[in-house]
Amino acid sequence: MREWVPVSTSARGRLALRALEEFGARGFDAVNVAEVATAAGVTTGSLYHHFGSKLGLYGFVRDEAERRLLDRMEGAAAARAADGPAAAMRGALLVGFDFATSRRFARLLGEPHPARDVDPVAELLAEIGNGGRTPIARMLAAAWREALIAVATGVPAAHARAGVGALTVDEGILSPAA
Repeated sequence: MREWVPVSTSARGRLALRALEEFGARGFDAVNVAEVATAAGVTTGSLYHHFGSKLGLYGFVRDEAERRLLDRMEGAAAARAADGPAAAMRGALLVGFDFATSRRFARLLGEPHPARDVDPVAELLAEIGNGGRTPIARMLAAAWREALIAVATGVPAAHARAGVGALTVDEGILSPAA
């Protein structure tokens, strides 16, 4: 299994760790590559050498954070699968929310990816629910991301989590008539 980020003493590792903190706290648009490079103790040339661009750096840390997130969400869904797809989806959303907020990834995982239309959380929820036959997975993922952005902008995590916990899905929505 690949490490979470490269060795933190390497230039690549320091850049990735600093980018994770910065993108997690401020989001893609607000982060400046020169600030990340300086904070990591490297030049912007080193950043471009290792990641190609700001988007490359962002993509690296976002992909890593999402991979960890989805692993946890899949595990939570599997643990609740016997209770039905609605319970599995709710469990996945709550575990994912807890992971994102405890790791200070609320903004990173709450904001839309600047170069990708695919939402891996919505895809996972669709898989858990009904294979994407209804739009509920995209709707739940959007509500979940809004809860993360609320935390990133100052709403107490417990309040936003209560909102995520209140999300419910009628099992009938997950099995539409053919």
